[in-house]
Amino acid sequence: MTDDCLCRFLLEDLDIVGAVVRLGPAWRQMLDNRDYPVPVARLLGEMTATTLLLAGKLKQPGRLTVQLRGGGAVSLLVIDCNEQLQIRGMASCSAPIVAGSAAELLGDGQLQLSLDMASMREPYLSIVPLAGENIAEIFEHYLGQSDQLPARLFLAASADNAAGLFLQRLPTAEERDADGWTRVEALASTVQAAELLSLPADELLRRLFGEETVRVFPARTVAYNCPEDWGKVRSMLRSLGRREVYAALHEHGEVLIKDDICNRAYRFDALAIDELFADSPLPAPPTVH
Repeated sequence: MTDDCLCRFLLEDLDIVGAVVRLGPAWRQMLDNRDYPVPVARLLGEMTATTLLLAGKLKQPGRLTVQLRGGGAVSLLVIDCNEQLQIRGMASCSAPIVAGSAAELLGDGQLQLSLDMASMREPYLSIVPLAGENIAEIFEHYLGQSDQLPARLFLAASADNAAGLFLQRLPTAEERDADGWTRVEALASTVQAAELLSLPADELLRRLFGEETVRVFPARTVAYNCPEDWGKVRSMLRSLGRREVYAALHEHGEVLIKDDICNRAYRFDALAIDELFADSPLPAPPTVH
């Protein structure tokens, strides 16, 4: 497994499933020109790895969006991922940022998870209070409540890479081996951040679970995906209406639309706005009787 890949696996004799994700270029693209403080980038990297580990289970077209909102120095972490493991994301924070745990940096807040799939009549939305000292604990707590199955996450992030290991016990695991989950948890807990960030999946799994029967599934590619979409922005401006858009133009000398999640700005000067509304003349003045 190289960088920007996710690899699922099964501990066959124990009925324990898992996945390993490691990001390189895709993670660096997400950080490009962001200038996040180191603690914020670390939290965002760990959450990116977590979101991919969850999205790796999607079996049909859909989009998973995960947000952590807090009242602390870090007010928002958001990662968006589709079934093709195309990701985008951002953090919002206020200065100064000092080193601290996720709980300290986020403060009181909530985890919001949204799943939108073509087969669903409306998106699934789950909102729960933040519970846990770090990103792994926050999501372990959430999964324990939502799936009602024990899960463990081991995460790491640096300026160059982000990575994660996910384990979840299936309902039949205790029947297969009553001590299996406890044994695998203990083995996984020996993993070091440097190993997560550098070892290929098969080597990492051999190192951790060498005495177990591990079935490793083909690796899947992860990609950063935040393309420009001028058409969507133009449609949004047209939906606002001519009067509102021209009012903004006259006030600021241009119309500026910021896409924070993709770290991109769309600028429209007077000529561009005229062209946008060329086929939408001003409404006629009211008739005076």
